[in-house]
Amino acid sequence: MGNAVHDKDSQLAYLKERLNMFLDVLDSIDPEETSLEDIDRLIKMMDDLELKLEQFKD
Repeated sequence: MGNAVHDKDSQLAYLKERLNMFLDVLDSIDPEETSLEDIDRLIKMMDDLELKLEQFKD
């Protein structure tokens, strides 16, 4: 995943893959055993995804 993504199709595929990874992590979390660190990691994942979306818009 370290390769640069330049064309719109690749950017969309990248964003979809990252979103699916986030959803997989979210589905695997047990709400009863989730720590603040887990929630912080989820927020970081969403922030990173949002940053990529903004970069790809330009």
